[in-house]
Amino acid sequence: MRLLAEPLTATAFAPFGEVLETPAEPGRTYFETALANRRPGAWPSLSLSRKAPLAALPLASTVMERHRHSSQSFIPMEAGRWLVIVAPHHAASGGPDMARARAFVARPDQGVTYGADVWHHPSTVLDREARFAVFMWRDGGPGDDEFVEVAPFTVELPAAAAG
Repeated sequence: MRLLAEPLTATAFAPFGEVLETPAEPGRTYFETALANRRPGAWPSLSLSRKAPLAALPLASTVMERHRHSSQSFIPMEAGRWLVIVAPHHAASGGPDMARARAFVARPDQGVTYGADVWHHPSTVLDREARFAVFMWRDGGPGDDEFVEVAPFTVELPAAAAG
């Protein structure tokens, strides 16, 4: 399966969560719609991650992940472009519906909140090493993170966005 990444927009990403962007004018914007914690005993968790850039395109992968009971937010602290790959839940199989997967290219100034139970690919950065603040809720159990193998897929950038 081949996915062609499209620019990340709030409208296109809405079925999967929220796009986080600073306001155009001085002020503050709240992003609360996609934040979710479905476990009363879970605690808020803020972590920092550092990612090396993808060596070459296209991205080839066979893995997706989800956080069944928690949203997960990625906020770039220092980044170039990065990939956001999502898939809706497949009711029959319980895994990601890769036939309806989407790929987006996020700008360095965009973050995302994946809604609870939204399948997504692990963070993949394109242009240079990146640092992210990551927020979610955890309880230390196996429901914090779930990774599954999927049929092989690739993600490519449109020719105009490839460089």
